[in-house]
Formats: sequence, structure tokens, C-alpha cells
Amino acid sequence: MNKVILAHFALFALNAIYGANHLLAKGVTPDYLGPSGLILVRGAITTILFVLLFLLFIREKVDKKDLPRLAITGLFGVCLNQLFFFNGLALTSPMNVGIIMTSTPILVVILSYFLLKERITKLKAIGVLVGAVGAIALTTIGQQPEFDSSIGDLYIFINALSFGVYLVVVKPLMNKYNPLTVITYNFIFGLIFIMMYPPVWTDVFEANFHIFPPEIWSKITFIVVGATFFTYLLNTFALKQVTPSVSGSYIYTQPVLVMIFTFLFAYIGWTESFIGAISVEKTLYMLMIFAGVFMISRSSYRERKRKERMG
Repeated sequence: MNKVILAHFALFALNAIYGANHLLAKGVTPDYLGPSGLILVRGAITTILFVLLFLLFIREKVDKKDLPRLAITGLFGVCLNQLFFFNGLALTSPMNVGIIMTSTPILVVILSYFLLKERITKLKAIGVLVGAVGAIALTTIGQQPEFDSSIGDLYIFINALSFGVYLVVVKPLMNKYNPLTVITYNFIFGLIFIMMYPPVWTDVFEANFHIFPPEIWSKITFIVVGATFFTYLLNTFALKQVTPSVSGSYIYTQPVLVMIFTFLFAYIGWTESFIGAISVEKTLYMLMIFAGVFMISRSSYRERKRKERMG
């Protein structure tokens, strides 16, 4: 029971870190380091940390036949996911990022239907529809031009879609290997793909690292160590104690936490103020997405209970 309670604390902590990351990363990119360059720095350091951890504690062998799937999960779960996230964040408001990210469970249901042939119940279908309407409304009629960007919102949506593909494709690997083994290989392949994208090098060579103030280096450290390496470890620990559906439900907290951090960071001067990006309209669309994800989660819970009774 203590480990389960710790798992819930871990899930809340990692989502709080993600929420803070949406705002703090905005202070780094694009003003000091281009978004693609930040991904290269983030990917390289995180990969080194995971490889060291893997060599020290795991050293698990991977079947050659699984390498193509690991490459695909590295492409979607690390490379495309991060490229679209940081390039989208550089254009749109952190508030929109937090809300759009909650659509991931909806995308997972749709992708599971096409890739894994999992059936969609009536309640899931309604949830997908309600959530999709909320997401579309947010990125169209809910736009605030002084804070938001349609292209930025589209990038964040593609980021969520990429992560959805990753979650579906990585499932058999997580069942077969230690999660740290999978994550390490994901980052190795992801870094290789990132290095093949020319703009990452352009951003790095154009950045004047020697003039970065201490607060920017602090934010970069938080983004790399806190919002990448540490959150993956927290999620790995949590998934050993609770079900993926419980873990996924914590994504609800991100928009709320972004709102709280928006006020807090603006007050203490850590970030510029994005308070104007919060509106009643956005809150309503956020609640629509929440309702859609809740219906999907509820349907999944019913299906699981039915299978347990039949088994």
C-alpha cells in the first residue's frame, strides 16, 4: 500500500514537472536557443544518463528482431514527439500546450483501433467525439492571437499524436523487457534520428552559449534532468505499482497545474506573464476534452472488469 501511495505521489510530481516545463522552456526557446537545438542538447544529455544507468544496473540483452520496433518507438516517442513539442511551444501559449496534451488518451483509442484492431465501444466513441470537438474548438474559435498560434497548436497536436503512436507500438516491448531497457534504446535511436535533422545543428551553432545568464542554464538543467530523465524514472516506478489507465488519468492535472504555475511564475518573475492566455472559453473546451477522456477511461475500466469476471 505504501508503494501504491508513493506511485500516486510520483505521478502527481511528474505531471507537476511537465506543467512547470511548459512555462520554463518558453523562457529558453526561441530567445536563447532554437527549439530544435534545445532538443539536441536535451536528447544527447538524457541519452548519456540513461545509457550509464542501463550499464550500471540492467545490462539486459535485446533480441535483434525487436530492434526495428525499438527504432520506430525511438522515432515517435523521442524524435518526432520532442521536435513537434518544442517547436510548437515556441509558437503557442503554454496554456494551449497543457490542454492539447490531454487529448493523448483519445488518440491512443483511435490508433489502437487501426493498429491493434481493438474494438471501440459506444461510450468510447462518444468520448472520442466529445473530446475531438473540444480540441478542434480550442485550436480554432478559441484562439487568442496575441498568445496563441494555429501552427503552434497543430505542432502540439502532432506531438500528442506521435506520443500516442509510441504508447501503442511500445506496449509489447514494455511487456517483454525491463522498462529502463526500452527507454534507453528509445533514446539511443531517437538521438540518432534527431541528429539527422539539419535545423538542430543550425540552432546549436547559432546559439551564443557564453552569454547565457545563470537562470537560463538553470532552466535548461531543469528541462533536461527534471522534465526528461527524472520524469521517465518516476513514470517507470509508478507503472510498476498502478495500471496504465490510472497513470494516464493524471494527464487531467496538467492544464490545471499550468494555470497555477502561470500565476505563480509570473508573480515571482520566473517567466513572462501568460495570464491573458487563460479564458473562460478555453476552460470550457478543456472540460470537454476532460469529459471525453473520462468516458474513454470509464469504458476501458468496464471492459477490464468484464474480462476479469469472465476469466
